[in-house]
Amino acid sequence: MNGVLVTGTDTGVGKTIVAALLCRAHPGATYVKPVQTGLASDEPDAAVVARLAGAPTRQGAAFDEALAPAVAARRAGATVTRGALLAPFRGLDAVVGEGAGGLLVELGTDGTTLADLADDLELPLVVVARPGLGTLNHTRLTCEAAWARGVRVAGIVVNRYPAEPDLAARTNLDGLAAIAPLLAVVPRTAEGTLPPVALPRLF
Repeated sequence: MNGVLVTGTDTGVGKTIVAALLCRAHPGATYVKPVQTGLASDEPDAAVVARLAGAPTRQGAAFDEALAPAVAARRAGATVTRGALLAPFRGLDAVVGEGAGGLLVELGTDGTTLADLADDLELPLVVVARPGLGTLNHTRLTCEAAWARGVRVAGIVVNRYPAEPDLAARTNLDGLAAIAPLLAVVPRTAEGTLPPVALPRLF
Protein backbone atom coordinates (compact mmCIF):
# COMPACT_ATOMS: atom_id res chain seq x y z
CA MET A 1 0.00 0.00 0.00
CA ASN A 2 1.20 3.51 -0.87
CA GLY A 3 -0.02 6.70 0.74
CA VAL A 4 0.11 8.98 3.74
CA LEU A 5 -1.79 9.54 6.96
CA VAL A 6 -2.80 13.09 7.84
CA THR A 7 -2.55 14.19 11.44
CA GLY A 8 -2.55 17.56 13.13
CA THR A 9 -0.87 19.32 15.98
CA ASP A 10 -4.34 19.71 17.49
CA THR A 11 -8.00 19.49 16.61
CA GLY A 12 -9.41 22.13 14.28
CA VAL A 13 -6.19 22.78 12.32
CA GLY A 14 -7.80 21.89 8.98
CA LYS A 15 -6.66 18.31 8.39
CA THR A 16 -9.59 17.57 6.09
CA ILE A 17 -8.76 20.41 3.70
CA VAL A 18 -5.16 19.24 3.54
CA ALA A 19 -6.35 15.67 2.97
CA ALA A 20 -8.47 16.92 0.06
CA LEU A 21 -5.45 18.74 -1.38
CA LEU A 22 -3.43 15.53 -1.07
CA CYS A 23 -6.16 13.58 -2.85
CA ARG A 24 -6.12 16.13 -5.64
CA ALA A 25 -2.33 15.76 -5.90
CA HIS A 26 -2.63 11.96 -6.03
CA PRO A 27 -5.37 10.96 -8.52
CA GLY A 28 -6.61 7.47 -7.86
CA ALA A 29 -5.94 7.59 -4.13
CA THR A 30 -8.84 6.73 -1.82
CA TYR A 31 -9.53 8.93 1.18
CA VAL A 32 -10.00 6.90 4.37
CA LYS A 33 -11.46 8.17 7.64
CA PRO A 34 -11.18 5.21 10.03
CA VAL A 35 -13.43 6.81 12.64
CA GLN A 36 -15.63 9.93 12.54
CA THR A 37 -17.26 11.91 15.31
CA GLY A 38 -19.47 14.99 15.42
CA LEU A 39 -22.04 13.80 12.89
CA ALA A 40 -24.86 15.48 14.80
CA SER A 41 -23.46 18.90 13.94
CA ASP A 42 -20.99 18.58 11.05
CA GLU A 43 -20.75 17.17 7.55
CA PRO A 44 -18.70 13.94 7.51
CA ASP A 45 -15.09 14.53 6.52
CA ALA A 46 -15.39 11.88 3.81
CA ALA A 47 -18.25 13.83 2.23
CA VAL A 48 -16.18 17.03 2.34
CA VAL A 49 -13.25 15.37 0.58
CA ALA A 50 -15.51 13.74 -2.02
CA ARG A 51 -17.12 17.09 -2.76
CA LEU A 52 -13.94 19.17 -2.87
CA ALA A 53 -11.49 16.73 -4.46
CA GLY A 54 -13.74 14.23 -6.24
CA ALA A 55 -11.88 11.37 -4.58
CA PRO A 56 -13.34 7.98 -3.68
CA THR A 57 -13.79 7.67 0.07
CA ARG A 58 -14.21 5.11 2.82
CA GLN A 59 -15.37 5.73 6.37
CA GLY A 60 -15.25 3.49 9.41
CA ALA A 61 -17.25 3.78 12.62
CA ALA A 62 -19.12 7.06 13.12
CA PHE A 63 -20.62 8.77 16.16
CA ASP A 64 -22.86 11.79 16.68
CA GLU A 65 -21.08 13.53 19.54
CA ALA A 66 -18.16 15.84 18.77
CA LEU A 67 -15.74 14.16 21.17
CA ALA A 68 -12.52 12.18 21.01
CA PRO A 69 -13.44 8.98 19.15
CA ALA A 70 -12.88 6.58 22.04
CA VAL A 71 -14.96 8.77 24.35
CA ALA A 72 -17.76 9.12 21.78
CA ALA A 73 -17.76 5.36 21.20
CA ARG A 74 -17.95 4.52 24.90
CA ARG A 75 -20.78 6.99 25.42
CA ALA A 76 -22.62 5.33 22.53
CA GLY A 77 -22.07 1.90 24.05
CA ALA A 78 -19.82 0.85 21.18
CA THR A 79 -16.46 -0.87 20.93
CA VAL A 80 -13.91 0.23 18.32
CA THR A 81 -10.92 -2.09 17.98
CA ARG A 82 -7.62 -1.75 16.17
CA GLY A 83 -8.84 -4.27 13.62
CA ALA A 84 -11.97 -2.23 12.96
CA LEU A 85 -9.89 0.91 12.43
CA LEU A 86 -7.65 -0.88 9.95
CA ALA A 87 -10.55 -2.48 8.04
CA PRO A 88 -11.36 0.50 5.75
CA PHE A 89 -7.77 0.47 4.46
CA ARG A 90 -7.86 -3.15 3.31
CA GLY A 91 -7.55 -3.88 -0.38
CA LEU A 92 -6.46 -0.37 -1.35
CA ASP A 93 -3.35 0.43 -3.38
CA ALA A 94 -3.15 4.18 -2.67
CA VAL A 95 -4.61 5.99 0.32
CA VAL A 96 -4.84 9.34 2.02
CA GLY A 97 -5.95 8.55 5.56
CA GLU A 98 -7.01 11.10 8.14
CA GLY A 99 -6.99 10.73 11.90
CA ALA A 100 -9.01 12.66 14.47
CA GLY A 101 -7.51 15.40 16.60
CA GLY A 102 -3.80 14.87 17.16
CA LEU A 103 -1.46 11.94 16.70
CA LEU A 104 -2.00 10.31 20.10
CA VAL A 105 -5.76 10.79 20.46
CA GLU A 106 -7.37 7.43 21.17
CA LEU A 107 -9.23 6.43 18.04
CA GLY A 108 -10.23 3.05 19.44
CA THR A 109 -11.72 2.02 22.74
CA ASP A 110 -8.73 -0.32 23.02
CA GLY A 111 -6.36 2.67 23.07
CA THR A 112 -5.34 2.53 19.41
CA THR A 113 -3.96 5.84 18.08
CA LEU A 114 -3.12 7.08 14.60
CA ALA A 115 0.53 6.42 15.43
CA ASP A 116 -0.40 2.75 15.88
CA LEU A 117 -2.17 2.67 12.52
CA ALA A 118 0.80 4.34 10.84
CA ASP A 119 3.04 1.63 12.26
CA ASP A 120 0.69 -1.17 11.18
CA LEU A 121 0.19 0.25 7.68
CA GLU A 122 3.83 1.37 7.28
CA LEU A 123 2.67 4.78 6.07
CA PRO A 124 4.33 8.14 6.76
CA LEU A 125 2.60 11.14 8.30
CA VAL A 126 1.75 14.55 6.94
CA VAL A 127 1.51 16.89 9.92
CA VAL A 128 -0.87 19.85 9.63
CA ALA A 129 0.26 22.81 11.72
CA ARG A 130 -1.04 26.23 12.66
CA PRO A 131 0.95 29.28 11.53
CA GLY A 132 0.95 31.31 14.74
CA LEU A 133 2.66 31.52 18.09
CA GLY A 134 3.03 28.14 19.81
CA THR A 135 3.13 26.06 16.64
CA LEU A 136 6.85 25.26 16.87
CA ASN A 137 6.40 23.46 20.18
CA HIS A 138 3.20 21.67 19.15
CA THR A 139 4.70 20.56 15.84
CA ARG A 140 7.96 19.34 17.35
CA LEU A 141 6.06 17.40 20.02
CA THR A 142 3.98 15.71 17.33
CA CYS A 143 6.97 14.85 15.17
CA GLU A 144 9.08 13.60 18.07
CA ALA A 145 6.22 11.40 19.27
CA ALA A 146 6.07 9.90 15.78
CA TRP A 147 9.81 9.38 15.51
CA ALA A 148 9.94 7.78 18.97
CA ARG A 149 7.54 5.14 17.62
CA GLY A 150 9.51 4.60 14.43
CA VAL A 151 6.94 6.45 12.28
CA ARG A 152 8.28 8.56 9.43
CA VAL A 153 7.13 12.15 8.93
CA ALA A 154 6.86 12.98 5.22
CA GLY A 155 6.51 16.68 6.00
CA ILE A 156 4.57 19.56 7.44
CA VAL A 157 1.76 21.60 5.89
CA VAL A 158 1.08 25.00 7.42
CA ASN A 159 -2.64 25.62 7.08
CA ARG A 160 -4.77 28.77 7.23
CA TYR A 161 -1.84 31.10 6.72
CA PRO A 162 -3.12 34.68 7.03
CA ALA A 163 -3.01 37.20 4.21
CA GLU A 164 -1.21 39.58 6.54
CA PRO A 165 0.94 37.37 8.77
CA ASP A 166 2.36 38.75 12.00
CA LEU A 167 6.02 38.41 12.97
CA ALA A 168 5.47 35.02 14.66
CA ALA A 169 3.77 33.53 11.59
CA ARG A 170 6.50 34.83 9.29
CA THR A 171 9.41 33.56 11.37
CA ASN A 172 7.70 30.26 12.20
CA LEU A 173 8.08 29.04 8.62
CA ASP A 174 11.86 28.70 8.98
CA GLY A 175 11.43 27.06 12.38
CA LEU A 176 8.96 24.51 11.04
CA ALA A 177 11.16 23.73 8.04
CA ALA A 178 13.96 22.91 10.48
CA ILE A 179 11.78 20.22 12.10
CA ALA A 180 10.68 18.37 8.94
CA PRO A 181 10.25 19.17 5.23
CA LEU A 182 7.83 22.06 4.73
CA LEU A 183 5.53 20.72 2.01
CA ALA A 184 3.23 23.70 1.56
CA VAL A 185 1.86 26.87 3.09
CA VAL A 186 -1.91 26.89 2.56
CA PRO A 187 -3.65 30.28 2.72
CA ARG A 188 -6.79 30.90 4.73
CA THR A 189 -9.77 30.69 2.39
CA ALA A 190 -13.55 30.76 2.65
CA GLU A 191 -15.08 27.87 4.57
CA GLY A 192 -15.93 24.93 2.33
CA THR A 193 -13.57 25.86 -0.49
CA LEU A 194 -10.36 24.23 -1.62
CA PRO A 195 -7.39 26.62 -1.56
CA PRO A 196 -5.55 27.19 -4.86
CA VAL A 197 -2.43 25.33 -3.70
CA ALA A 198 -0.76 22.34 -5.32
CA LEU A 199 0.76 19.92 -2.83
CA PRO A 200 3.70 17.82 -4.02
CA ARG A 201 3.31 14.18 -4.94
CA LEU A 202 4.48 12.01 -2.06
CA PHE A 203 3.76 8.52 -3.42
